[in-house]
Amino acid sequence: MTEPASARLMIDLDALAHNLAALRAEAMGAEVAPVLKSDAYGLGAAAVGRRLWAEGARSIFVARLAEGEALRAALGSDRPATIHVLDGLTDGAEARFQAAELTPVLSSLGQIAAAQQAGLPWPVAINIDTGMSRQGLTLEEARAAVQAIDRLRGLRIGLVMSHLGSAAEPENPRNARQLAAFLEARSLFPNARASLSASAGIFLGADYRFDLVRPGISLFGGGPRETPDERLRAMATLTAPILDLRNLRPGDVVGYGEAVRIAAPTRVAVVGAGYTDGVIRAARDGGYAWFAGARRRLLIVNMDILVIELGDTPAALGDPVELLGPNAALDDLAAAGGTVAHEVLVRLSRRAERVYIGEAQ
Repeated sequence: MTEPASARLMIDLDALAHNLAALRAEAMGAEVAPVLKSDAYGLGAAAVGRRLWAEGARSIFVARLAEGEALRAALGSDRPATIHVLDGLTDGAEARFQAAELTPVLSSLGQIAAAQQAGLPWPVAINIDTGMSRQGLTLEEARAAVQAIDRLRGLRIGLVMSHLGSAAEPENPRNARQLAAFLEARSLFPNARASLSASAGIFLGADYRFDLVRPGISLFGGGPRETPDERLRAMATLTAPILDLRNLRPGDVVGYGEAVRIAAPTRVAVVGAGYTDGVIRAARDGGYAWFAGARRRLLIVNMDILVIELGDTPAALGDPVELLGPNAALDDLAAAGGTVAHEVLVRLSRRAERVYIGEAQ
């Protein structure tokens, strides 16, 4: 017996290029520096990074040192991008930063001291905490560092940056408070470029864009307001085959427990993907798939299979069902699963066959 076709993840790098162009148009002159942390949100930093370089991206952000090293190797010497590492520089990592020519984002006085000791011959970035209470110097620490004669000696500070915590909510007053704090921080480093906004912040207006913006999720198709945005294209399309077709009767229970009980005669399809493949289990409550030109209610999501309603639509074993993509929107799946688009993407597993469209050589 032949094994059914596996789930397939199509990663559309032409859509990535479209989204980059849309974000550049919105940024209105600010440099667009893609964020490729977590292996480009699970979609493959090597292929994504090479295509972004081909589209003119010259500055990139990652989270971990190892991510920066892997991306440098993937880009090679003929693509000398500036790769910023958001985790910064710690004692013992200096040689690795030097070898891969990585730019640390310094978020503490200890990291500043480590960078001074390393003597990096290229500019570093300074991260300021303007209200997220995560990484970053406080304003008091930044002022003290600038005022101390030896605190910043030997460092070339090329970028001062921070991060907005409520940019997806344009009316939230927290955005204005963080902007005011960042303006004060920026004044401490008058010769450095400035960066405050990631994906959502780009759409808050010119006051938030500064010299450089750092989009992540919107490059990959997630809307800046955590809802689908027609300006952006889906980059990831997950499909899986129909494994079985069943006619259910009133009173039949679907899957584990008794949360899903059929009220009327219902035709369903069993589909060959589940939460192992990245379909959020909680999305069964309000989630949908796309098949034969229409949304299909998602009844259950198990580890390896899920079940959707079909109605009277003709279907056959092996027919592909779109679980994520242009018609099954990333932000809709995230909302149904009680999470954000970022998590949906990074949960896409390697079990599905991956096919890249538009790879740069």
